Amino acid sequence: MRRLLIGVITVLAVLLAGCSTRSDSNGTASEETDAAKASAPASGGPDFGALKDVCGKGDTTSGSAQGVTADEIKAGVFTDVGFNKTPDFVDAAKVFTSWCNDNGGINGRKLTPVIHDAKLTEVRQRMQEACKEDFALVGGGAALDGLGAKDRVNCLLPSYPAQSSLMPAVGSDLQLMPSGPYADYFQYAGFYKWLLTEKFPASADSVGIISGDSPVTKLLAAQFTESIAQLGGKVSYSELYPATGVSDWTPYAQSIKSKKVKGLVFLGDFASLAKLEQALTSLGYAPDWIDSNSNSYGDPFIQLGGAALDTQHNYAELFAVHPLETASDSPAVEKVKELYAKYAPDAKVGYLSLRAFSAWLLFATSARDCAELTRKCVYDNAAKNTEWTGGGLQAPFDLSQPHTPSKCYSIVQASSKGWKPADFKADNGAYRCDAPLVKYKGRYGKPITLADVGKSMSDLK
Repeated sequence: MRRLLIGVITVLAVLLAGCSTRSDSNGTASEETDAAKASAPASGGPDFGALKDVCGKGDTTSGSAQGVTADEIKAGVFTDVGFNKTPDFVDAAKVFTSWCNDNGGINGRKLTPVIHDAKLTEVRQRMQEACKEDFALVGGGAALDGLGAKDRVNCLLPSYPAQSSLMPAVGSDLQLMPSGPYADYFQYAGFYKWLLTEKFPASADSVGIISGDSPVTKLLAAQFTESIAQLGGKVSYSELYPATGVSDWTPYAQSIKSKKVKGLVFLGDFASLAKLEQALTSLGYAPDWIDSNSNSYGDPFIQLGGAALDTQHNYAELFAVHPLETASDSPAVEKVKELYAKYAPDAKVGYLSLRAFSAWLLFATSARDCAELTRKCVYDNAAKNTEWTGGGLQAPFDLSQPHTPSKCYSIVQASSKGWKPADFKADNGAYRCDAPLVKYKGRYGKPITLADVGKSMSDLK
């Protein structure tokens, strides 16, 4: 367990990462479920991008479900803010629920976010608390979420997280996410197909992987190695670095240069990657591409990397979330920025903010359409969404088939001036939607199921 925790601390960023619509006649997602709206919100409720009447007033009676009264719905929000000092999920919960409650709540019931700070290692304790008080988990995530997955499934607590990290939780029962990751499939298939066969075909046989020396990152390295091979590439160089950290990245940079690595997968925290890239730049070497992963997507990596980012070629895939840099192309992203300015003016809108908002919107619209607010009704409504976009925050995702990856992806690239969308031939707005399915052949663990705890979907009420 000690080795696992050291490894997860090092690779925390990597593990964080990281839907029912109908299309109208012109192909725009209207995103309404098919459930009868016996408790429909009052006409003129607030819209969010393509989503109509997200919240609103209504006549409710005392609820029979845990966490539900005539006036309130308690929604648990997992976070590691006490460890990583990253308040994204807490901020998103505050902003969304404030906005929704100001507009009538969910059919008249106010949303109350219950923050569960796992502080990295206290996942089970927080999950056991959530099992006793929350109606559902919404819009959060914890790096070691797999440690609480069995408790959550056993207490029949549905979850609509912004992210999921460890295998027992990824793809587990009673969990619906607006986008990946996936338990059985490589989540970056479109991204890597583009890297290896289109943008940098000469790199295909010269891919390197550097990962932290821990069970978690070793598993990730094995998944990447297998998937790259399935896509026609080859990992020709692989190296571990101490999970406790590296004081001098020069020897690693020298190895990358001597092995003539043309594409680099870095499985670790972006602060360490920035130091490695500075060492590579000092040696006068730059691979054709570096997968810096979605956790690096933000200003801190740009500040740490500095001028080295103009020499090195960093790319990240965003699980088909709309890039912030082109927010003007997405009314939904602009709406998030507007709401943050009103309800949390000191908070910053980031990648995880958009993922969290998509999860909150999924929960709210699914709960809105329940005549009687029960866990089963909300879960069933959410699972009916076949082209969920969060009103325009992300590419369409089929929640009726949550274990099958979306074909869409979005790629951004970094320089010392910041992030911008890569030239990856997007064919659906900000996204490209031709990703192949790359299913794992190796055994990398399994998600927790209801059967594992002696239950079935018929137990969900």
